[in-house]
Amino acid sequence: MDIRLLRYFIAVAHEQNISAAAKSLHITQPTLSRQLSDLEEALNTALFIRGNRKITLTEEGLFLLSKAKEIVELVDKTEANFNQPEALISGEIYIGGGETEAISFIADTLKDLKKDYPSIQFHLYSGNAEDIAEKLESGLLDFGIVIEPTDKQKYEFIQLPAKDVWGVLMRNDSPLAHKTSIQPTDLLDKPLMISRQTTVDNELSGWFGTHIQNLNITGTYNLIYNASVMAEAGLGYVISIDKLINTSGKSQLCFKPLNPQLTAGLNIVWKKNQVFSNAAKKFLEKIRENIEHNNQK
Repeated sequence: MDIRLLRYFIAVAHEQNISAAAKSLHITQPTLSRQLSDLEEALNTALFIRGNRKITLTEEGLFLLSKAKEIVELVDKTEANFNQPEALISGEIYIGGGETEAISFIADTLKDLKKDYPSIQFHLYSGNAEDIAEKLESGLLDFGIVIEPTDKQKYEFIQLPAKDVWGVLMRNDSPLAHKTSIQPTDLLDKPLMISRQTTVDNELSGWFGTHIQNLNITGTYNLIYNASVMAEAGLGYVISIDKLINTSGKSQLCFKPLNPQLTAGLNIVWKKNQVFSNAAKKFLEKIRENIEHNNQK
């Protein structure tokens, strides 16, 4: 499949109008219409529902759009790392991970790296463990930051010098806000919001001493900021990790650690036999250097 056709398809899906898409692509409308018809014929399926003023995607079109974006992104990523001066270390690094305090260590490493190689660019992707694994596998990410426990059999990895501490995010006027820490019995009858990750379910089930399904789960979340808004609205207690939401000053929220304490180690992972760009190689070298320096403190 011609990458150019995929770019045309993405443009039409974005503009929802043939004329507007043709203008953005700097080609004629008849040419674009013909190319799209050829794409539908090649795939033997209808990709568009053509209205008078607006074009929408069929279910098959929506599926192709998600894949086309990944393919084009991977092509662009590959080309960007080849098209760099040999005498200059540049290129792009793609890093994915969930919300964790460990990102501060990654930030410090990137800051150090850019002092030596200012032409390097980095791209951050936020997602849960399943998202990160999928994008690592497809080559859209160079590195992933994952919370323990995780299956690392198909990855190379380095343990990061950081641990996440689990606790409960709640309103300051909540019945449990006066406690210094939270025990399992405190939450058994409370409305809870938990992270939408299987590995997290397993860890929390062990801490509670019962399966997650037996708890009063009022909602799940993918991004902690959105969950904090729900907590502020009084919708429940958010089981989360510490230091991601500012609970100081005029915040209406507070964070209380779990008791017994529940922590999670953090790793940076990459595919086995991964072929890195020069930029990614330098990033990995800097990660190892900073970890060694941290361990010597």
